[in-house]
Amino acid sequence: MKKLIHIGWVSILSVMLVACGTSNETSQGNESASNGEANGDVLTIRAGIGLNSEHPQYKGLEKFKELVEERSGGQMVVETYHSGQLGDDRLMMEALQLGSQEVTVPSTAPVANFVSEFSVFDFPFLFPSSDVADEVLDGDVGQALLQKLEEQNLVGLAFWENGFRNVTNSKRPIETLEDFNGLTLRTMENDLHLEAFRALGANPTPMAFTELFTAMQQGTVDGQENPYATIYLEGYAEVQNHVSNTNHIYSPFVFMMSKPFFDGLTEEQQEIVREAALEAGQYQRELNREANETYLSSLEEAGMTYTEISEVERMRMIEAVEPVIDKYAEQIGTDIVQAVYDAIEAAQ
Repeated sequence: MKKLIHIGWVSILSVMLVACGTSNETSQGNESASNGEANGDVLTIRAGIGLNSEHPQYKGLEKFKELVEERSGGQMVVETYHSGQLGDDRLMMEALQLGSQEVTVPSTAPVANFVSEFSVFDFPFLFPSSDVADEVLDGDVGQALLQKLEEQNLVGLAFWENGFRNVTNSKRPIETLEDFNGLTLRTMENDLHLEAFRALGANPTPMAFTELFTAMQQGTVDGQENPYATIYLEGYAEVQNHVSNTNHIYSPFVFMMSKPFFDGLTEEQQEIVREAALEAGQYQRELNREANETYLSSLEEAGMTYTEISEVERMRMIEAVEPVIDKYAEQIGTDIVQAVYDAIEAAQ
């Protein structure tokens, strides 16, 4: 697996709620969608995310809303919620399973708690570039994994982009492997992430995203890891002094819909939401990449010290996490892992 790493771097309830212009009735299945079409009723799609309204993720959600409402002739209306207004990633995914929410767009790390195979996309130092990530995620391997979500009463419609994650902290610059030693870093609730940071020498602490700013402000944690856009737009420069280009994980977003709701749509409506998710995803990726380039400079202007990690030190970090990757490759399934690495090699 060491060679592969180097290639990589180098429901209980099934309810559909139908919001009608003059009616409070609810119904299920294809009958509800066909009734909506025949009677002019409006289907409401509640779409929630954890990040704030300035983030490219939310801008992508607004694009999805625009496309769906235009192409459905107003028959489907999208309500967008940001900043965890509907809950954290796990709660929103569970709401999708129950049919009490229609759309969310989490990172792959929390998705792995529902479909373990998604853990492969959280292998440290997996993707060498965003272009390679696009090829793999939009290709056969990525699409096959999206299909597995249906086993969990979810429908995976597209991959969006969170981006390469980088570490910030309030203690010291991270320039070498040893600089991780003893740092208390907030991570997502994902065992692979936790073990990888332990292997690097840090003290990872899982925590809900909505609690992170206060935890850093109060010194409960020394730092965190996220793409530059999130770091800047969430105002972390107010409570963090250092940022380093660790690029330790490329983090995709998974655009997903409640299967009870999706199954209740007509084929035409299903195609509208599917195409809108893909088109809005391309738009969101472009915005995200532009934002991450811009926001690194903004973080420096806000007073953060930026540290560049050398290739020698990055290779030491890659070697430190190899045992973690080997362990999870066995758990996920070597066939799936090998398919991902093969796709990465082909994309390069």
